[in-house]
Amino acid sequence: MHVSVRFLPLLLVLFSGFLFFPHKGAAAERGEPGSSALSLAVSNGPVSTAADRLSALPEFMERGMDDWGIPGMAVAVVKDGEVVYASGFGIRKLGEDAPVDEHTVFGVASLTKAMLSASIGILVDEGKLNWDDRVRDHLPWFELSDPWVSENVTVMDLLTHQVGIGRLTGNRIRFMPDRDPETIMQYVKHMPFEQTFRSGYVYSNVMYMVAGEVVKAASGMPWDEFLAERLFTPLGMTGASTSITQIAEDDKAAWPHQEIHGEVQTIARRNFDNVGPSASVNASVSDMANWMMLHLGDPGVFRGERLISERVMREIHQPRQAFGMSDPFTGSVTAYGMGWGLNYYEGYRISRHSGATDGMTSILTLVPEEQLGVIVTSNLFCNFRPAVMNYILDAMLGIERERDWHTHYFEGYLDTRAAAMERRDSIESARVADAPLSLPLEAYAGEYFHKVYDDAIIFEEDGHLVMQLWDDPEMIADLEHWHYDTFRAVWRNPAMREKFIHFDLDQFGQVKQLNVKFTLRQILISVGIYPTDYYRIVEYDRL
Repeated sequence: MHVSVRFLPLLLVLFSGFLFFPHKGAAAERGEPGSSALSLAVSNGPVSTAADRLSALPEFMERGMDDWGIPGMAVAVVKDGEVVYASGFGIRKLGEDAPVDEHTVFGVASLTKAMLSASIGILVDEGKLNWDDRVRDHLPWFELSDPWVSENVTVMDLLTHQVGIGRLTGNRIRFMPDRDPETIMQYVKHMPFEQTFRSGYVYSNVMYMVAGEVVKAASGMPWDEFLAERLFTPLGMTGASTSITQIAEDDKAAWPHQEIHGEVQTIARRNFDNVGPSASVNASVSDMANWMMLHLGDPGVFRGERLISERVMREIHQPRQAFGMSDPFTGSVTAYGMGWGLNYYEGYRISRHSGATDGMTSILTLVPEEQLGVIVTSNLFCNFRPAVMNYILDAMLGIERERDWHTHYFEGYLDTRAAAMERRDSIESARVADAPLSLPLEAYAGEYFHKVYDDAIIFEEDGHLVMQLWDDPEMIADLEHWHYDTFRAVWRNPAMREKFIHFDLDQFGQVKQLNVKFTLRQILISVGIYPTDYYRIVEYDRL
């Protein structure tokens, strides 16, 4: 199993929402590092209302959504313990007229991680577990490929991405969807470490799945029931849920969309409940406004009721894993807490996380010093969300600048897209036309096995080969002969795009191995699963 991680540190920074632009003036006032590279100023005029400060936001949203082709978005802003702005823009689903408003439900994806950390924090308050508890103290079945690591992984290691076990199948996080977490770990225990235990940051959804099982073991309740009872209910998050199966047809829920072959289209919701603690919460921006207020002002208190101790809230937002910086003498420290990215924005300390899954993106930023929180959600997988976030932060913090955030991000996207398309074209131009298969199609059909990825079946259908993983009806791909013994696998769910596979032959000319290239992070999903600099080639043996 081979992994390529070229450019991974940069991608982690870009896609985790840790974009920041230090402001020398604000930073200097706090005695913090900063930069005067941008033309901006902090307004010292009279305090204005959020409505005044954000009066031009609808025009900004309309312009950006039009350029990006985004069907719908929603925004909420909290300040000093109150919701000061909440609005929807656009429509919930292409081809329909139902508008997005502040109560429209979106999948908030990896914003779920902070909620899972808060759930564990409640159990810490109750004395039912500690951050430094070994996972095996609660889950005796927990096992990884290294026995010593298996004995010493702690709850905090799970929540801070320090175990060293990385992505399995990429952003789609659909891995053995019909199997329970304990069964999944019977396969993951064979997974090689991407980095040595506690040596660095390796983002892992499956380790958050394990953390959800810790909640169940310590509380006696499944993680999702615990989250609903101990957070959603007291926070008044009436539209929130933990699974797409809980979204009714008549709910005011946004549909996911994706650009596929140059066209934005509606895609299906997909269930990944078995790794739900990492990314499965659905909520409106009104719901998320209440969630943000829990972390601001008096942390852990909502509307006068303490839900989590201040001590635990401070531990959750404490830097646990520091990232490198281009200039350690002047740059701001970027770190990860427990479900939160920690950084600075124009000298203001922030906690931030972004989320992205099938056709849904979100970003949330807290500015504790200003008791300010902003949530942005979208029903298209694209990078307009940080532009909206920075626009709102500038407006609310009184920062004036010449930069147009939409233009900045959109032009960057166009440059990235052009470069990605050039790389994709080079891959396709390297295809050897008419290079024949070594064997007849039926010779490649059969069952294949990998100790981490379990089963893959190749079979013939209507004159071509088909691949299916885990006996899952959503994991079926038609194989297009590329050249020699290489195929391009085109998933029948078009949102999953495609991937390359190839077969190896033994010394007798018989098929002995299937190699599947799993894209762990693509350059741009709108371009396709390839090109990619972060991938894993899984070698399945023929049975």
